[in-house]
Amino acid sequence: QVQLVESGGGLVQAGGSLRLSCAASGRTFSNYAMGWFRQAPGKEREFVAAVTWLGGSTYDADSVKGRFTISRDNTKNTVYLRMNSLKPEDTAVYYCAAKIQSGSGSYYIPGNYPYWGQGTQVTVSS
Repeated sequence: QVQLVESGGGLVQAGGSLRLSCAASGRTFSNYAMGWFRQAPGKEREFVAAVTWLGGSTYDADSVKGRFTISRDNTKNTVYLRMNSLKPEDTAVYYCAAKIQSGSGSYYIPGNYPYWGQGTQVTVSS
């Protein structure tokens, strides 16, 4: 089992920045690829970004390219999501998720991640 706890959400004005953190415990963190997803009210959960187990590769949704950056620190068992130039449409609950790096399945599909945090709310005001 992997336990994930997100933090860093909050209320910010459009154009502002936030950094989300996700602390992992329970298994060897570096064996897992990590992803960030978000879900707005009435919408399906959508992919935001992912990073491979050693941080060598990252993947971003088109909607956040150039604004959001995913990174990880395996010495701290933590993955981050730096969010710049925030827009009202970024408002959602943000979740981090983990999947075994050696496992199959796209990074972009929520169902491929067996472990999830409880989520942190991000609200961007206009």
